[in-house]
Amino acid sequence: MTFLFAALFYIAAVVLVFGLAYRIYSYAKTPAPLKIPTTPAPTTQSGVVLRMAREVVFFESLFKGNKWIWIFGWTFHFGLLLVTLRHLRYFMDPVWTPIQLIQPFGIYAGFAMLFGLAGLWARRFLVDRVRYITAPSDHLMLGLLILIALTGLLMSFVWHTDIVAVKNFFLGLMTFTLSPLPTDPLLLLHLLLVVALMLVFPFSKLLHAPGLFFSPTRNQVDNPREKRHLAPWAERLEQE
Repeated sequence: MTFLFAALFYIAAVVLVFGLAYRIYSYAKTPAPLKIPTTPAPTTQSGVVLRMAREVVFFESLFKGNKWIWIFGWTFHFGLLLVTLRHLRYFMDPVWTPIQLIQPFGIYAGFAMLFGLAGLWARRFLVDRVRYITAPSDHLMLGLLILIALTGLLMSFVWHTDIVAVKNFFLGLMTFTLSPLPTDPLLLLHLLLVVALMLVFPFSKLLHAPGLFFSPTRNQVDNPREKRHLAPWAERLEQE
């Protein structure tokens, strides 16, 4: 079982890294032929940076558009951030002090994740116009995330596992040394779900964060009168 899960995580890590790299490369290579920042837009580069920071940290445009979706979405993402930071302890020895300080908050952040995901999934059933455009893959992704959060919480509060052995397993993966993995069914299910998420993440709608940084509606300065916007491919056409 240890060898099987080690192989799965190695494969999933390769797919995740190269998949992310490919998607980011494709975003970067996609031309922006027009100057189309969403107004009111900043007129300086520093203003664009500040706007992007507000978007990344506070989901500003979502807050303005729909308060309920913002509540569920921001709660889920903030909980996910804390849970992810908390899990870094399985990949470092000794554990850094900031990660140690996060542990008491991270253990309950799973409930925030579950709350946010439940609200986002309920919306796809209860809101007619959203239900109409919801694809089976949307349900699959939300169900996968909920199962990951639920199995993680069950291991934290109900059916405990040997976390020292789990940590040794992942530390061993980083040095290509296999350490025995506990065979608790709930742990194995949790890890299988995580592997599945790593495999599908680069090719699903879940990968929307990098796209934000390459969105011309967010990363452009609103200065069409002061400076002509010319995409590289259009500039080459003019020079021919």
